Amino acid sequence: MTTQLEQLKQITTVVADTGDIEAIARFTPVDATTNPSLMLKAAELPQYQSLLVTAKEWATGKGGSEQEQLDNMTDRLAVEIGREILNIIPGRISTEVDARLSFNTAATLERARKLIDLYAEAGIGKERILIKIASTWEGIQAARQLEQEGINCNLTLLFSFAQAAACADAGVFLISPFVGRILDWYKANEEGDFSGANDPGVLSVTNIYNYYKANGYNTIVMGASFRNIGEIQELAGCDRLTVAPALMQELEDNNAALPTKLSAANATSEQGKLSLSEAEFRWMMNEDPMATEKLAQGIRSFAADQVKLEQLLAKI
Repeated sequence: MTTQLEQLKQITTVVADTGDIEAIARFTPVDATTNPSLMLKAAELPQYQSLLVTAKEWATGKGGSEQEQLDNMTDRLAVEIGREILNIIPGRISTEVDARLSFNTAATLERARKLIDLYAEAGIGKERILIKIASTWEGIQAARQLEQEGINCNLTLLFSFAQAAACADAGVFLISPFVGRILDWYKANEEGDFSGANDPGVLSVTNIYNYYKANGYNTIVMGASFRNIGEIQELAGCDRLTVAPALMQELEDNNAALPTKLSAANATSEQGKLSLSEAEFRWMMNEDPMATEKLAQGIRSFAADQVKLEQLLAKI
């Protein structure tokens, strides 16, 4: 019998949502993605301790202020871990810009170019990197510029149609619309049946996917942040899905048939192409309390883990 993980790989590009090299090697995904929370977990693994030392020694040698050295440490560590992961996957690694820069287009551009340069120094071309940026207005404008420079981006913390529409208009390479965190919000704030196809996160990604395909956008849709395999099953056929190792194992242990739920050939949308102004984008976000709250919460959480990672490196 073919496992659901193998069936999923036939219709969707599976991406590892982890920085754990052993888990990536076990499940053989095409791509991998990291974020500050995953980086923090990875930095605590024994097999990465030498990389932490390398990152700190390099940053110390570069000099600068305390914060500049911390920035250099975390950026170098991200590249070191990214390089290790790229040794065992055929595709790309997503490496995230410091979440504290989410509302600063110029600083995001500077940090993204720095990461690309660090990867280049490590012998890795930009064709194997996705720069991961929060889907704020400022982040989307940074991604617009980076894409024009040939630097592909992964726009994360995406909870709303407004964010998705703005990303497509900006020519972003890939978006990561979150599923589980949307479900979390609805469970906490509203009553109803949120199982299966009624899952509001699933509905959000399905709507975005159909809008993109029906309007001829090339931006890749990569569903993310899953709470259970039911959400993954409902999005089978999506361009990409980034899945944590524990959920990959559940799919691996399941031999039931996995029907295709999304396909470009069957995509329809009543919404034509949107090109939002900044004011229109901000108003649409203002009218969506779930997206506004989850975006802010996600940025705060990633920023907090970034600080914890800096503290960990500072103690070495």
